[in-house]
Amino acid sequence: MTDFHYSVDSDGVAVITWDIANKSMNVLSIAGISELNDCVDQALADEAVKGIVITSGKVDFAGGMDLNIIAKMRDDAGAEPAKGLFEGIMSMHAILRKIERAGMDPKTNKGGKPIASALPGTALGIGLELPLATHRIFVANNPKAKIGLPEIKVGIFPGMGGTTRVSRLLGAMAAAPILLEGRMLDPIKAKSLGLVHEVVEPAELLAKAKEWVLNATDADILKPWDAKGWKMPGGAPYHPAGFMTFVGASAMVNGNTMGVYPAAKALLSAVYEGAMVPFDTAIKIEARWFTNVLLNPSSSNMIRSLFINKEALEKGANRPDVADQKVRKLGVLGAGMMGAGIAYVSANAGIEVVLIDQKQEAADKGKALSESILDKGISRKKVTAEKKESVLANITATTDLDALKGCDLIVEAVFEDIGVKAEMTKKVEAIVGPDCVFASNTSTLPITELAKASVRPDQFIGIHFFSPVDKMLLVEIIKGKETGDVAVAKALDFVRQIRKTPIVVNDARFFYANRCIIPYINEGVRMAAEGVELPLIENAAKLLGFPLGPLQLIDETSIDLGVKIAKATKAAMGDDYPDEAVDEVVFWMFDQGRLGKKANAGFYDYDDKGKRGMLWDGFTAEYPTADVQPELDEVQHRLLMAQVLEAVRALEDGVLTDIREGDVGAILGWGFAPWSGGPFAWLDIIGAAKAVEICDNLTATHGPRFETPALLREMADTGQSFYGRLGAGVDSKAA
Repeated sequence: MTDFHYSVDSDGVAVITWDIANKSMNVLSIAGISELNDCVDQALADEAVKGIVITSGKVDFAGGMDLNIIAKMRDDAGAEPAKGLFEGIMSMHAILRKIERAGMDPKTNKGGKPIASALPGTALGIGLELPLATHRIFVANNPKAKIGLPEIKVGIFPGMGGTTRVSRLLGAMAAAPILLEGRMLDPIKAKSLGLVHEVVEPAELLAKAKEWVLNATDADILKPWDAKGWKMPGGAPYHPAGFMTFVGASAMVNGNTMGVYPAAKALLSAVYEGAMVPFDTAIKIEARWFTNVLLNPSSSNMIRSLFINKEALEKGANRPDVADQKVRKLGVLGAGMMGAGIAYVSANAGIEVVLIDQKQEAADKGKALSESILDKGISRKKVTAEKKESVLANITATTDLDALKGCDLIVEAVFEDIGVKAEMTKKVEAIVGPDCVFASNTSTLPITELAKASVRPDQFIGIHFFSPVDKMLLVEIIKGKETGDVAVAKALDFVRQIRKTPIVVNDARFFYANRCIIPYINEGVRMAAEGVELPLIENAAKLLGFPLGPLQLIDETSIDLGVKIAKATKAAMGDDYPDEAVDEVVFWMFDQGRLGKKANAGFYDYDDKGKRGMLWDGFTAEYPTADVQPELDEVQHRLLMAQVLEAVRALEDGVLTDIREGDVGAILGWGFAPWSGGPFAWLDIIGAAKAVEICDNLTATHGPRFETPALLREMADTGQSFYGRLGAGVDSKAA
């Protein structure tokens, strides 16, 4: 056996140890499922075995399931994928149910063998669903451990019994944060909620579990839902209290998902329907809904983008083949919100940071941001005082450029002006060593242009963070025309160190993310100027699954920044500049002093504390609401295609070289409809032919900005899809 290892101690306790060779984390594979089943059968059949403990030979218990299992089930079924998936899921249910029943007599519920779980650390997904089928869960008192069922975050739900067991164990209301939010808990919190039974010191974990097994009675191993007269905590759907719970849960799910995330609705259906039938029927219902979700293209795309592709990019899928470029000492130029945020995430990852600003007061203020974030973490018991001290000790806030000596990476985050950036580049390169890589955090200025100030343009690169840095997962790495492989590897290794997700793009104005975000904002502003009702614009976006409507987004990023970008873009593009209609509105808002959230006045009104209120009713005095309003579909198509077509053009232009980066970057960078899997995945859902039809209609009505890119039209003509044609990259016809 290679995944699960079997032994029996002198007291007659069988220990099944999950320990996959050459892997830091246990993940359930097809081979592992078979081995687990064989181990359980062996223990139940051996009269000398009094009970079983399932544990891990690693620091953690398990990180989940190898999603390729699901793909194999589907592929093996051939023309009947639903049948193959359902049967495969039910076979796993059978193994977990075998553990749960543990050989007890079906009529008397007696004679079974006690089975305990001993979790040394993190247990996620199937890594928790397996223990939930055992009779007692022991967890080591490991504050770094995470206990939870995060499947909902990648477009599926706990489909190996976790949904049914947790809802029956805790009741629908208490189970909601675990199932519907994918909340991950530390061991103490998991015990307080009743998700696990015992939290013990790590050195005593296995001994405590064995002790319980040797002393457990028939009553101890009977699950509540298998006992006669069991009732669901909080009430079943037909109970007065349960009825209100499910009504509220339905409202919450639809309010949070806007109806576009199939997994959340399917999960709630599985809980609701399963609560009204015996357990064995309930897990069949769960399996049917899980199959339904797995066959939904939304879930498939979310799994691909938010799990498979994201993980591949984080592991360096597009990293040049050069030596390790781990950052040891980082220089951050500029201690504003962006520079201070970069300093924090770097220091938090154990990197020595020198935070530079023109005035010591500003540098100290930048370092104070780290202290504020850490203090908030301490108040939530997620950070220790020792951790705070360690992180702050990693940051030197100063005005002295000489402190940058010894840095192997510089990240410049000064004022968005080519002249200012050029001056800093020259000053710093004269101080740091010849092997130091210089990166600019610019969000709009071309890297190739900025690199002209460098004496080593091959070691000059863009590293574009998103705000707020401590919360946003994406980092956009931009290669200038002369950027070399070492600089790219340095940037990628740095992003890996600070535990964020990188995408690598080639240089062009606005790069990739802003190239797509700005048209989204602009389309919303255009519609507002045309007299489309402002709530229609905002809610159309939210019904697509976007976290912010375009008008709220421009308020958040600030209208004066929009004015600045517009002026710079117009100066660069001259007569080709396409957004005069947008500028008219944005400049007017600027003149009214409505600069967005930071001024407590923008497209929305805000109270004195900055809390967003209603849309500003003064806007319609200048831009009256039209008598005839467009259909919801048209508004949504305009908002979607404004972004999606830029993503396709970025691929055609060679800015993007990997559609995985285009999809992952869109979701993590600006919240592009996560349910879709990203712009290219969304185009594959609707099909290229339908996309061309939408584009042609929008072009006829609203102008050339919606013209179909040649690549998309070619795909429509040949019946191709982006992932079918390009997979994990780009071909010569697309570049």
